[in-house]
Formats: sequence, structure tokens, C-alpha cells
Amino acid sequence: MIVTNVKQTIVPHLWYDKQAVEAANFYASVFPESKVTSVTQLHDTPSGDCDQVSFEIWGQKFMAISAGPYFKLNPSVSFFVNFDPSRDEDAAEKIDEVWNKLSEGGQALMPLDKYPFSERYGWIQDKFGVSWQLMLTNPEGEERPAIIPSFLFVGDQCGKAEEAMSLYLSVFGNSRQGTVARYPKGSEPDREGTIMFADFMLENQWFTAMDSAHEHKFSFNEAISFMVKCDSQEEIDHYWDRLSAVPEAEQCGWLKDKFGVSWQIVPSVLDELLGKGTPEQMERVTKAFLQMKKFDLAALHRVYNGE
Repeated sequence: MIVTNVKQTIVPHLWYDKQAVEAANFYASVFPESKVTSVTQLHDTPSGDCDQVSFEIWGQKFMAISAGPYFKLNPSVSFFVNFDPSRDEDAAEKIDEVWNKLSEGGQALMPLDKYPFSERYGWIQDKFGVSWQLMLTNPEGEERPAIIPSFLFVGDQCGKAEEAMSLYLSVFGNSRQGTVARYPKGSEPDREGTIMFADFMLENQWFTAMDSAHEHKFSFNEAISFMVKCDSQEEIDHYWDRLSAVPEAEQCGWLKDKFGVSWQIVPSVLDELLGKGTPEQMERVTKAFLQMKKFDLAALHRVYNGE
């Protein structure tokens, strides 16, 4: 059965060269119950003027930015899309329909077909570079949302999926381990006991993780990060202290953890400061946060108020 998130604390953030608005509109046209919710332009950033887009795909909030050709999207982070026959009697038709739309200019990583773990499953990288795993789900299992971000641990990080899950479960509240399936003996090049598939909940949101020892020419990077909305400086400090592991990656609320996954630790009120202020207030706030590593909530309020 599929459920949608009520409050979403962790928001996937997609980095594009120039196509953020185009991509968001494309996804809103491809997936059921999806829409673009806002488009804001940030001025005078290190990448120049940037479009920032908020959108929803089937109940899952996303953000995207057009900020230059610095990071290339790849399948190290993908998104499971669950089509549930118990929720929608047309689920089997819809999975084919969405697959066909994503295929236009895209590339199939695993063809849409029957597999031992699913009657119908396929993994595709769309024309913008975002990867989706479409699955006709078993309606008898535990409830899962329609869209689930998925981490693929490859290369130097292969075999660390379990360690990463343990870290994330210790850092985030309202968290628990879900399913864990390990590679059996004889799964070479994958090592016996490493994670074939696992899912876990952080702040009431589901994620999945997998190890893969096959050769992949990609790894985690800033093209897909996870924005964590914080209500207080105490929360910002908590996530920053527990997750940041690469000092040189710290900038404008961004950090990188020990596995190479990028996170943005941001105050919840930032959207309001940037969205409801006068042009002068927005400019002051933007200029202030671009100079910060970890966000200073009190300082942002001071510059917003002109103090």
C-alpha cells in the first residue's frame, strides 16, 4: 500500500546547469498528482542569477536549481516509484505510461520487465540525467510512499551501506530500520552479507540503500543533495556536527558526510525570508547566507530586519 508524506523534513535537491524549470515542468507532466509549486530567482550568487524551483511528485516534495555545469547527475542517487495495484487499479498501465514518457531522450539502465523481485520493474535515466526505478509493488507489504530516494554505494563506498544507515538512523529522529536483504554466497563480485536491498525511515520518510561491487563510473556528488529543514539553531548545530566530514565542502549550508553524500542544513524560515521579503531584504539575506558555512539563524533575522 502507498502512503504520502504528511510533513516532509528532508527534501531531495537537484542541481541542473540551466534546465531546473524545464525539468520540474516535465516531471509534473509525467507523474500522477504532481505540480510545480514555486519558481524564485536568486541574484548575484557565485553561479550568477539562478532559478530555484519547488515541485511535488506524487506527494514527495523536491527542489531544483539552475546553477551552472558544475555537477553531473548520475544513478548513485535514484528514486523508486511505487505503482500499487491496491491503491490504483490502473497501476500496471500507469507504470508503462510513465516509463514511456521518461524514455523519451532517456536511457534504460535495466529494461522494464519481469524480475524475481517484481512482476514489473525497470530502472531508467531520464533526458535530464535523473534516475528512476519504477516498480509494480506487492500490495500486501508494509505501507510505503509512492516516491522513495535510494542510495547506491559503489566503488570505494561499496560495502558501507549498512554503516551509512546506522549513522543516519542515529542522527535523525522518528527513524527506524525496515527491510534488510543481504547478498548470499556466490553473488560475486558482491560480497556475501553486504546490502542487496534495505529500506529505512528518517523523520518519518522512507529511503532505500544498496551496495554494488560491479564497476560503475560514478559516485555520490552534489548534483543530488538532501535539504534538511530545521526549526532552530539547535537543530542546525545537531545535524551539522553529526554529519559534516569534509571541511572543504562546507559552504552556504552545504556539507558532505563521510560517505560522500551531500546535505543542505537550512532553516525552515529561509523560504519565507526569501519569498515574502522586499527585494532589498531578499538581497541582504542572500548576500549574508552566501558568506556563511553553517547557517546562523539569528544573523539572518538581523540582516532581514536591517539591523
